Amino acid sequence: MLPQLLPTRRDFAGDDLIFTLNARAQKRAAEGVPVINATIGALYDDAGKLVVLDTVMEQWQQLSSAEVAPYAPIGGDQTYLLHLVQRHWPTLTSIGVGVAAPGGSGALALTLKNFLDRGDTVLTAAPYWGPYSTLAAEVGMTLATVPYPDVQTGIDIGAWEAACRDILEAQGRLLVWLNDPCHNPTGRSFTKADRAALMDVLRDVSSQGPVTFVLDLAYLDYARDPQQVREALDDYAAFAQEGHVLVGACLSLSKAYTLYGARAGALVFPWTTDSALHGALITSCRGTWSNCARSPMSVLNRIAKDPALQAKLEAEHAHWRTLLATRATALDAALRAQGLAGCAYDGGFFVTLDGGADPDATCETMQAHDVFVIPLPEGLRVGICAMREADVSKFAAAYKASL
Repeated sequence: MLPQLLPTRRDFAGDDLIFTLNARAQKRAAEGVPVINATIGALYDDAGKLVVLDTVMEQWQQLSSAEVAPYAPIGGDQTYLLHLVQRHWPTLTSIGVGVAAPGGSGALALTLKNFLDRGDTVLTAAPYWGPYSTLAAEVGMTLATVPYPDVQTGIDIGAWEAACRDILEAQGRLLVWLNDPCHNPTGRSFTKADRAALMDVLRDVSSQGPVTFVLDLAYLDYARDPQQVREALDDYAAFAQEGHVLVGACLSLSKAYTLYGARAGALVFPWTTDSALHGALITSCRGTWSNCARSPMSVLNRIAKDPALQAKLEAEHAHWRTLLATRATALDAALRAQGLAGCAYDGGFFVTLDGGADPDATCETMQAHDVFVIPLPEGLRVGICAMREADVSKFAAAYKASL
């Protein structure tokens, strides 16, 4: 082992569980085995082909040299940022404070650098997207969790309040990440009552110290009911405008535009114009990745300026959100046919199932049936985004046999 490597950096496997299990599933498939690969967060059609939105790729292929080659501003193209904000809050006429980032994960990383100190804790709901803990650990922070709202009983508001107050008492400030609506990995969303209760808590604890509330918005275009997404975003905007809590959002084109490899997104705070925040975020960009890629910004700008293209893209999203909802419904029925609990689903690419006493062991046993999922402390993450409707019965049988 190289002595130059810091002792604290010598015990990493250097892999990622999601991509490791995906590679294992792909290897079996390459051997001619009919696997069910429900590991990775990318959308596939029922022929097993990666879905790429035609509207997006047609514009990508038409980009001029000037839309691709020049450096983008360090904070990102301002028109791009405004268009991205308006995809979520159409009535806004300003980005407030915002910067481009390499996907939603880059945006999340910026929040850690600017709202917490080394040794601090960030709060989120569990189960959660695994890289949350990696992002925190890489800057010397920890991730604390509270339970994601239960299907039957809703949010555990006592757990949220206790966690918020404990963190504020310990470090004097609070950063909350919330992946809502269309949560990864549960496939569910907060109800209006859940949202109201959480916002009440954040409003109350803000008297104890500064609170930053960051929405991680990745899967909204694939909600079962787009109107529920609209209501959620409007509720969060109204809360932000109260001014008690700083509210921001991590935005991404990875899923929305099926531009996983382009790594395009942003961190935005549309309801503040604080110049110090803007300066801090710009400096973090320069000191981390410098500039983001211009190409995906150009694609978004092209589509945002053309109503016909917007309508075409929305039709594609409607098709694929319907397919995902159909898969979720079929999986729910297949599980119930096996005498198991079904799967609640509001939107996105995943559902979470009970993992039994040992989710890792359940996952390993399912692999013996050539069914691949991701184990979590709270259960199993199942990527319906990559599962054919025709495979749900096989999946349910393998899952039951593995519990």
